Amino acid sequence: MTQSVMERYSQGAKQQQPELCCPVNYDATLLKLLPREIVDKDYGCGDPSRYVRAGDVVLDLGSGGGKICYMAAQLVGDAGRVIGVDMNDDMLALARQYQEEMARKLGGDRVRFVKGYLQDLALDVEAMERQLVTHPVRGAADLAAFQDWQAQQKTARPLIADHSVNLVISNCVLNLVREEDKPRMIREIHRVLKPGGRLAISDIVADDAVPERLKADKELWSGCISGAFQEQDFVHAFVDAGFAAVKLDKWDEQPWRTIEGIEFRSVTVTAVKSEGNICLDRGHAVIYRGPYAEVRDEEGHIFPRGERIAVCERTYRQLTEGAYRGEFIGIAPATPKEARPWCAPPGTKRPASETKSGGHVSACAPDARCC
Repeated sequence: MTQSVMERYSQGAKQQQPELCCPVNYDATLLKLLPREIVDKDYGCGDPSRYVRAGDVVLDLGSGGGKICYMAAQLVGDAGRVIGVDMNDDMLALARQYQEEMARKLGGDRVRFVKGYLQDLALDVEAMERQLVTHPVRGAADLAAFQDWQAQQKTARPLIADHSVNLVISNCVLNLVREEDKPRMIREIHRVLKPGGRLAISDIVADDAVPERLKADKELWSGCISGAFQEQDFVHAFVDAGFAAVKLDKWDEQPWRTIEGIEFRSVTVTAVKSEGNICLDRGHAVIYRGPYAEVRDEEGHIFPRGERIAVCERTYRQLTEGAYRGEFIGIAPATPKEARPWCAPPGTKRPASETKSGGHVSACAPDARCC
């Protein structure tokens, strides 16, 4: 399947392939700076660029001709940067062809494109190819030496370092990765994100299990169909990898294609990498606003509506500053306690006397009206 994907997207870099993309409404103001060729030869099913913030270090998985990267570069500003990773030489050539022009338009060279595997983001594939030219593998001894070189390269000069990225985005690419490599790919996303880092992945999912006969169809696989995650599996893959606040932020009502009764549609999932497992209690509390009677997070914390629930400092920040922003009222202690390692049992209430006259964080969403 890998070869069929490479061939199809090489064709897409040379000539527009309309059947490879879903209709997407991109921000027209961000498209104005982009060369027409990059816009025309982009293949996606969503717009993860809308999750980019100023100052972000953004990693685009399967960056193709560079459209989303160049859109993101306008949003990160002078303090941010964007890295696009792809395995297709023709797509990389298309993206790199306009780097100098886009650097002039942006007022700085804040985008770079690298060649790598999504399931092994530490391996610099262009460096590997240079190594193979000078040190070809002709036997078992050569293979052992090459494997040693790979291990050393990934440790000493990783393509994407551990905990180095604020936001990982992708646009209709994860479904192209081989079935057996998908779990490792999700773990790699977790590895490269900083604590508190985010992901926004747009992809095609299936509403039912895809049978093996469809997975074996090279045309359907390379066309972003038969390699799709089943929709529940897509969400659980990120939960199982340790992500928090996993959310189906976008779910197209109308399927892109229906094959043998299976609906394939575009979704965008968002999630956050936890800041770690250290719980330090300083006297913070949160109140879940509602409308549900109670909610529970991935760590087992339970938040009944309207109750002052004790949380550690890390959980407090996550609920009031991160992906849950707008759902909770944050209450800082009037006099912070000396930090002590403690994770409150689920549903533990914080007496009002401990937080009276403390600082309140309304934690409203950007478009909400709060008093």
